[in-house]
Amino acid sequence: MYNKELFCTFACEIEYGGGDNSPLVCCNNAYMILKDTINQIVEGYLNDTDYYLVDIKITPDNRISVEIDSFEGVSIDFCAELNRHIESQFDREVEDFELEVSSAGLTEPFKVLKQYEKNRGNEIETLTKTGKKFIGVLSEVSENDFVLQIEKIEKPAGAKRKTIVIEDLTFAYEEIKHTKYIIRFK
Repeated sequence: MYNKELFCTFACEIEYGGGDNSPLVCCNNAYMILKDTINQIVEGYLNDTDYYLVDIKITPDNRISVEIDSFEGVSIDFCAELNRHIESQFDREVEDFELEVSSAGLTEPFKVLKQYEKNRGNEIETLTKTGKKFIGVLSEVSENDFVLQIEKIEKPAGAKRKTIVIEDLTFAYEEIKHTKYIIRFK
């Protein structure tokens, strides 16, 4: 569940003499909880539910943040249940930690494929790694890419008026900096 040598080994490998007093590595918590351990606990608990894991963050002082989501939304009661389950897997006499279980933020960038699947048919904003921003409806999602339907205003050759044209743009996930759900108030 924890690895006391994590910091000390790192400090030795970078040739700073190692130990807990290395100028680059401060070993405030000799019993840091590992992300893989939390991941196994959460995935095991979510296995037979409609919920899925979005992200886990653990700071060096054992502040643990778990984000989950579901196609039907996330209830506060389920977050509390998962929080209690994670806590029950540790001995508070040995591990000192702060734990927060929450739903993935509505305005936060997508982090996992299931968030794309959940938002199929919704309006999203995509920013490419080249800095181009596109807003449209997420129409298709696959393991390697997704399709965004955007509306463009064009004037066809020989026409007097501009018309709205719908264009499908395909993006590979590796070319995307972030994708977010767009909230519109009408």
